[in-house]
Amino acid sequence: MADVLPYKPRPGEIPTDPGVYRFRDASGRVLYVGKAKNLRQRLSNYFAPLRTLHERTRRMVTTAASVEWTVVSTDVDSLQLEYMWIKEFDPPFNVRYKDDKSYPFMAVTLADEAPRVIVTRNRKIPGARYFGPFPKVWAVHETIDLMIKAFPIRTCSDSSYKRAMQTGRPCFPGQIGKCGGPCSMTVSIEEHRAMVDDFVAFMAGGDERFTRELTKRMLAASAAMDYEAAAKYRDKLSAIEAVLGKSALVLPADEDADLFGIAEDELAAAVQHFVIRGGRLRGVRALTIEKEIDISSGDLVEQVLQQAYGEAQDVPRRILVPTLPDDAAELEVWLRERRGKKVEIAVAQRGQRADLMRTATLNAQQALIRYKTRRTSDYVARTQALTDLQEALGMSEAPLRIECFDISHLGGTNVVASMVVFEDGLPRKDQYRSFNIAETTDDTDSMYQVLRRRLAYLDRPEEPEVIDPTTEAVVGEDVGEATARRKPRFAYPPQLLLVDGGQPQVEAAARALRDAGHTEIAVCGIAKRLEEVWLPGDDFPVILPRTSEALYLLQRLRDEAHRFAITHQRKRRRNDISSVLAEVPGLGASRIKVLLKHFGSVTALRAAEPGQIEEVQGIGPVLAQNIHSHLSTR
Repeated sequence: MADVLPYKPRPGEIPTDPGVYRFRDASGRVLYVGKAKNLRQRLSNYFAPLRTLHERTRRMVTTAASVEWTVVSTDVDSLQLEYMWIKEFDPPFNVRYKDDKSYPFMAVTLADEAPRVIVTRNRKIPGARYFGPFPKVWAVHETIDLMIKAFPIRTCSDSSYKRAMQTGRPCFPGQIGKCGGPCSMTVSIEEHRAMVDDFVAFMAGGDERFTRELTKRMLAASAAMDYEAAAKYRDKLSAIEAVLGKSALVLPADEDADLFGIAEDELAAAVQHFVIRGGRLRGVRALTIEKEIDISSGDLVEQVLQQAYGEAQDVPRRILVPTLPDDAAELEVWLRERRGKKVEIAVAQRGQRADLMRTATLNAQQALIRYKTRRTSDYVARTQALTDLQEALGMSEAPLRIECFDISHLGGTNVVASMVVFEDGLPRKDQYRSFNIAETTDDTDSMYQVLRRRLAYLDRPEEPEVIDPTTEAVVGEDVGEATARRKPRFAYPPQLLLVDGGQPQVEAAARALRDAGHTEIAVCGIAKRLEEVWLPGDDFPVILPRTSEALYLLQRLRDEAHRFAITHQRKRRRNDISSVLAEVPGLGASRIKVLLKHFGSVTALRAAEPGQIEEVQGIGPVLAQNIHSHLSTR
């Protein structure tokens, strides 16, 4: 592969003005759209030596056959043009959004002569104003039932409305008090429009001026002994208070904001969009994003905001994000044009906003895990993943059993390893193993030791799986029981060994296979930084496509092995700590637990003086001195 792209523009040909650029393939299809404050400076990054590029960026520029750009007058213009072109061309290398369409919305059809309120999942009704999304359909219906008591607007279908207006007879919902439109023959079109405006204003901001106004009217009617009117105002007031009570007050009552919690990895991101009006959480919207090329957190936030507000009717005065994008000022100008008023983009750093951001981020993290788990747990996806792996790695058969190994340590000490097993694309937790490594020089040596230890069982399947001092038992089993029991499944050979790491770790694993005489087993490694797959003896990694089910399976294996290694390491440290303290005469398990809880760590306990240790409940002067003396000699 040539290190210089044939379509690279000549020096000085690219302008230094702000603008938008497009990469096209040989057929003219737009592959990627981006913007820049300085086109020359930005595009030069793409035409750097190919070996220095991020792997997915390298795939994009080598797939492209040409690049073109359009100069604009301002950075805000480039933002608008970029958004327009992404919508128009749907480039495959830009981030891909998957909107969670399972949530229903409340919509008010403002373009109608007599607007009505409906429950819908259709976000393309002309002139409609949307509220939500709501978690369940019944939640929308319940809110509408409460709201029409305070703001009796139309709920009947268009056919019922048309028939009622032609015949002069109220629509059926109007006859039973469920529709307050002109078709109920109780209000005019103008009066109904005013109620619709109040309905929309209340739902948009939770404006409590309606509560104050109704309270004033109720008291005035009561003072005038118009008890029938006072009762109507009371019922409307109860309906409004019921709606307000169903939405939690998460920010100050005058706060209108949208908050975005984002969780991401190299290939995907999950977004939780919290809609807050009048300080209350009015709705939550979920997005899943697939990345194709390398993108920073700030750029991701920028593109999420473009997606959220490109065609939005409701832009709040404040937008809270986890990371401020570089073009925040231009985005604020762009959003101000849509809102007609000032818009602030800020990072939630402290107080209620930071607490809410943590909640949104936690939800996003869980959504990302669910998204990746669904892809690897589905039967069709698993089959596709194993087939893709077979083709990408040049294997003669699909790897029905995959074992993944990871090395974990604390600054070179407490070195442990984990082995997780997936069969048919699903985890077999009963076959997980963890290993302690006594002496090692580096991660590659540790990987070699662990694999030699594991591969040794393939040559003696008739022997029980012996648990030696450097090998842990199966999770959840007693060491003695595991030692006595035959483990033929541990001697079952995998079709693929996966290691967490790049070329050095893969070469160490290949050497272990050669020395053990098991070169029939395939081996590869996955490097976390670029999510690239390495094969032994290759100078360049295998790049699996972003949408590849195989890559998601490898990621899950790697993440599971890492989690299992960390869990084992923490357990081992706790056992080591308890063992050291248990050697102190008079110090039992309950007192050890109290000591560690009080000081938080063994480091703090070692640094404590006898007088400080004596402050712990149940520790006397003599025992405190014994603990201090014992730890100081260890």
